[in-house]
Amino acid sequence: MDAENQTAKLTFEAALAKLESIVESMESGDVPLAELLAQFEEGNKLLQLCESRLKDAEIKIEQLRKQKDGVAFVPFETERGN
Repeated sequence: MDAENQTAKLTFEAALAKLESIVESMESGDVPLAELLAQFEEGNKLLQLCESRLKDAEIKIEQLRKQKDGVAFVPFETERGN
C-alpha cells in the first residue's frame, strides 16, 4: 500500500495528530530543505483530508438535524463513497 492510500485511510484524529507533528518538526528549524518540502507536501495532503472529514461530518449533522425537524432522512454518502 502506498503512502497516499495509507493517508486516505487515517481517521480524522490520527491525521490531525500527524499534521501537528509535521508542523512542530517544521517549526523546529532543524529540518533539511528536501525533507522540509516533503513534509510540506504531506502536511497539505493531511490538511485536505482533515477538511474533507470535517465537511462530511457537517453534512451528516445537517442531515440528522433535518431528520429531527421532521424532514425525511436521506442515507449519508460522501464523495469517497463511504
